[in-house]
Amino acid sequence: MKAYWVCIFEKINNSEKLKEYAGKAKPAVEKFSGRFLARGGKSRTNEGIDSPRVVVVEFPNYDTAIKCYDSQEYQEAHNILEGQVVRHHQIVEGT
Repeated sequence: MKAYWVCIFEKINNSEKLKEYAGKAKPAVEKFSGRFLARGGKSRTNEGIDSPRVVVVEFPNYDTAIKCYDSQEYQEAHNILEGQVVRHHQIVEGT
């Protein structure tokens, strides 16, 4: 069963650091067969916080999604975001 990273950004303090993060995160995600389904673009908030950015990444399965997040490659990218964004990142199993 597939799994997804769902990232809902609440606040982006530094868009340059976000670009730097994205440049490092993309190869890490692809190494674990992750596929970006949504990354920025148009969105409409129907309930909850108004988010400046939403990202959805599909993985072959839940364990792979967790391994990617916990990997050294992704964590190096993730560290770039510290203090630069406020986001909710969740890994969910789906179809």
